[in-house]
Amino acid sequence: MVAFEINGVPIEDTFCETFKVRIARILVTSVNKKWAFESALETKGLGRSATIPPSEASIESEARSEETPDGRPGFIVQVIDRKLEQLKRWLIIRIRKGAMPYPKTNVFDALPKEMAEDFVYVQGTIIQTFGDGFEERTEAFGREVFKIPKMDGWFHVERKFGITEGVAGGMFLILAESDEAALEAAEHAIAGINTVPYVVGKFAASGSKVGGRKYSDAIATTNDAYCSCIARSERSEISKEVKCVYEIIVSGLRLEYVRRALKAGIESATSIRGVIKITTTNYGGTLGKGKISLQSLFQPQESKQKRQVGKPN
Repeated sequence: MVAFEINGVPIEDTFCETFKVRIARILVTSVNKKWAFESALETKGLGRSATIPPSEASIESEARSEETPDGRPGFIVQVIDRKLEQLKRWLIIRIRKGAMPYPKTNVFDALPKEMAEDFVYVQGTIIQTFGDGFEERTEAFGREVFKIPKMDGWFHVERKFGITEGVAGGMFLILAESDEAALEAAEHAIAGINTVPYVVGKFAASGSKVGGRKYSDAIATTNDAYCSCIARSERSEISKEVKCVYEIIVSGLRLEYVRRALKAGIESATSIRGVIKITTTNYGGTLGKGKISLQSLFQPQESKQKRQVGKPN
């Protein structure tokens, strides 16, 4: 059922399921933007999906030189997992295998101190022992760090990283009349989401549903109800006009940021011609116990007024 419209695009009256996760937020810096980005990208690594290890990880945002402890360019990476011990394990591994081998890198805790509810410590891990006894425990750049010797100089890594309980599962689907419209709308959605702090937005071409019809032991399988490339059936949720669907996913440090980001993403996506509808999916609470209704994102003002904004010429 359509609840209202944004930019003339119908928004379905439904909700996504959210769930609690543990989140670490780290800052990777280097001598210039190129190597800071390369290192952050490697640290993020195989991190797009939350359905299988090694934890979920995404680049949240760029950090300018004037915003970082060592005065160098950097990128903020969020690492997420439902299980605290898994997050601690994979965070250490990601730093060791992702950030440390790259030129002139440092890694700092980027979680606001007031949000930290737990910590992962570098002492005694494969990061510290890489120094083979030549490492130093000291203070640098206003932080308590380990200095680990590398062939190109010291690698500074903060001695502990804060962990907080965050929110994942914020999601909406873009249904479009063409591949081009769907992709452009997804890109605009991410740009909108990126205006909100402390969140990660990404879009998935694979899409997924909880469990499987044929492979019942699978954790997640293709969301066949929204796949335009297979024969339509009674389970299909898309009309013949829909040629492509993208799933927009948002996680963040707090629910309020996730809600703001979803709203910004929908507003941005619906500004693109060729978007037919915005909807989301839920699974009877098997994905998560939290709920975010799409309509609630625009209350009290927008949804009450049935907000409609004309599309650009």
